[in-house]
Amino acid sequence: MVMKSCLYDCTVMHHRLEPKQHRFVYRVFMFYIDLDEVDMLTERFRLLSRNRFNIFSFRDRDHLQVSGATVKDNILAYLSGKGIDGAELRIGLLTNLATFGYVFNPVSFYFCFDRSNNPVCAVAEVGNTFGELKPYFFNGEQLENKTFSKRTTKYFYVSPFIDMDTEFDFQLTVPGEELDIKINDFQHGKKFFISALIGRRKAISDAALIRNFLRFPFITLQIITLIHWQALKLFLKKLNYHKKNDQLELQREVYHGRHA
Repeated sequence: MVMKSCLYDCTVMHHRLEPKQHRFVYRVFMFYIDLDEVDMLTERFRLLSRNRFNIFSFRDRDHLQVSGATVKDNILAYLSGKGIDGAELRIGLLTNLATFGYVFNPVSFYFCFDRSNNPVCAVAEVGNTFGELKPYFFNGEQLENKTFSKRTTKYFYVSPFIDMDTEFDFQLTVPGEELDIKINDFQHGKKFFISALIGRRKAISDAALIRNFLRFPFITLQIITLIHWQALKLFLKKLNYHKKNDQLELQREVYHGRHA
């Protein structure tokens, strides 16, 4: 059986256009995990475990908690609420895994396929530093040329420097040999923030896991450190600052994650 799970060697870019320019680029790697292959992966690769401490750990509790024990149970329960029968779906999850027990995912992506490997729907699972998660659903009508597109009001506290009623504009291309995901922000119809995640597919192997760990040691800790470092830069640029408890009415359909 050909393994569908893989790694992606990625570049992340954020570019704030207004009210002040701010741009940064960094390299990461991400896991793309077929949810039917999790146990097989943890049996095959010594550095990867499920719900156990290891260099890399796939932990079910790090994602949406709806009504199931596993990530797949929970995403299927969520999709059921959207009218999707997931009985025969194959689901790939693009995410970071816990590294030495720590993980932070600014955003993870579920891509769902039918038995003929046609994309059916997708979910962007956005996280914040308060351990909250908010899913954004994409149906088949929002799919064209293997890209899911949607503009929707955010209604979530992601950054203290961005209002909660701005709009996310998602462009999620189904992962293949290349990875191409864009999430831009609009306010009053004007784009003010651009972000992109681009990458190239790499096979999973013990050697690849070791190589990526050496290239990006404690990668998930690096991600949260970079977030706080960039936030400090924005604070010093004197951008408007929104506290978590401001405008609670604009924080909707939020799931409480492992830190809550």
